[in-house]
Amino acid sequence: MTYEPQQFASDNYAGICPEAWAAMEAANGGHAPAYGNDDWTQRAADAFRTLFESPCEVFFAFNGTAANSLALASLCQSYHSVICSSSAHVETDECGAPEFFSNGSKLLVASSVDGKLTPDAIRALATSRSDIHFPKPRVVTITQPTETGQVYTVDEIRAIASACRGLGLKLHMDGARFAQACAYLGCEPADITWRAGVDVLCFGGTKNGMAVGEAILFFDRALAEDFDYRCKQAGQLASKMRFLAAPWVGMLESGAWLRNAEHANRCATRLAAAIADVAEVEPMFPVEANAIFLRAPDPLLDELRTRGWRFYTFIGGGARFMFAWDAEVARVDVLAKDIRAAAMATARTVQAA
Repeated sequence: MTYEPQQFASDNYAGICPEAWAAMEAANGGHAPAYGNDDWTQRAADAFRTLFESPCEVFFAFNGTAANSLALASLCQSYHSVICSSSAHVETDECGAPEFFSNGSKLLVASSVDGKLTPDAIRALATSRSDIHFPKPRVVTITQPTETGQVYTVDEIRAIASACRGLGLKLHMDGARFAQACAYLGCEPADITWRAGVDVLCFGGTKNGMAVGEAILFFDRALAEDFDYRCKQAGQLASKMRFLAAPWVGMLESGAWLRNAEHANRCATRLAAAIADVAEVEPMFPVEANAIFLRAPDPLLDELRTRGWRFYTFIGGGARFMFAWDAEVARVDVLAKDIRAAAMATARTVQAA
């Protein structure tokens, strides 16, 4: 089978990294107890506890939508509400799943240019109404990094957590690209989660070198009561759970989870540096993780498509390029060259007109 040249439309395009693949292959040797009662699942859960320096409760789900939705549902009753950014994945890309699995908990959306929530925005929404006719705020969810590729600092998370505690709210983190945030900040995973005041984390594996699978970590273990039943009811209890868990063993024990993220981040900054002087092309947001959003004229973007490049423009309002664990540096350089050539071609067309 032949493969087309590497694209940077999404880190979901990438295959499985060697460490995850090898662990999955090893888990395939022989029989093992079903439904998570196997050594691989225990080993993966313990690897998370070691990484986070926490006796957290660990669960595994097939994808991020399920992980986020079930985690939020565990924190809410149907008459509660969840505060999120207007660009949060739970608001824009999960087809009402958080509301569905919580039996109707409402999302309260804070307008945000860069995708980040602030303590002031949280307080404004949480205190806007307190009468019985309005869903009672119960949870705040933040995305780390945001959908625009920006990373919450340790201090920003602490400030949000402090606001949550003052308002009696729980704090959930959507970490679909959590590894990239750790790579950017150079911090320990605990520093931007439970030490900073996060109650529940959804840690993404799919976008960082795994075929499938997310982990849900409850740092406040009391909140995990009966979560296993919730997973089962939602179709997220894998009968052959070792195949969801084993790749995590490969990723965490080898350190690949962080190496993969560091490489992806470097590729984003490499592209940003390579096109920094290109006229009419500019980053829309600081390049902090593995994404770069470019503002450029439509004819220039059309020229890039003509040259065979795929990218999304409905996320963040510009052309998004997203780099995965296996991004080829030479291919990143080809993209930079084509962006420069497209800009020149567009300029000549404008001059001719």
